[in-house]
Amino acid sequence: MTDFAVFDQRGYPTVSAREGYRDWVPTYESTVEDAMDLALLDRIESVDWAGVRRAADLGCGTGRTGAWLRAHGVAALDGVDLTPEMLAVAAERGTHDTLAVADVRDSGLTARAYDLAVSSLVDEHLPDVAPLYAEARRLLTDDGAFVLVGYHPFFSMSTGMPTHFENGDHEQVAIETYVHLPSDHVAAARAVGLVAHEMHERVVDAGWIELKPQWEPRRGWPISFAWVWRRLATGDGRSSSSSDR
Repeated sequence: MTDFAVFDQRGYPTVSAREGYRDWVPTYESTVEDAMDLALLDRIESVDWAGVRRAADLGCGTGRTGAWLRAHGVAALDGVDLTPEMLAVAAERGTHDTLAVADVRDSGLTARAYDLAVSSLVDEHLPDVAPLYAEARRLLTDDGAFVLVGYHPFFSMSTGMPTHFENGDHEQVAIETYVHLPSDHVAAARAVGLVAHEMHERVVDAGWIELKPQWEPRRGWPISFAWVWRRLATGDGRSSSSSDR
């Protein structure tokens, strides 16, 4: 983890993830672009979405990711999030079978019960990504996949722009942000027996420029990423379970 304060060029007042997403709820759906995260899910080829029996949506927020998963055939879906106000919106959406207030690093969900765990636009709010990988690993069946979508570290470092929103007083407020390099993700995954099967990066392209014309000088910059991680097979062909609890 690298301290975002080194790169911060905005100086916005900063709040915790729980406080920030609580206050962002009224405008969240209209300000987060599908191009950031859902467009990357569309690129993933190694996950058979329609074949997923049960998925864990870690940091499910208002249910945007859950709605995408349901639309692509995921049969059953459990969601957790730290912010009750976000969960209330997800409940109204009705795409999850269960919803609970919980930390993504300690979800309370059943171990080895999920053939898919998904976490989208969450890792940048965690001081350390290792506990998230450990929790995803704990939840997965032997052939399960962990899909992680996040804000690209290059973009946050280059722009000095944290995750932020406009509050009810029309002030810009930052949500506590951390920078995790790709090597941080690889190390955290390896430590719990997960290996990368697929990775995609979304760059600022013509579609993004149409949404945000002011980003023309950043054309070609990577803005978000998606990893697919799976359990590391041991020498006898079976998946390691040393980190299960």
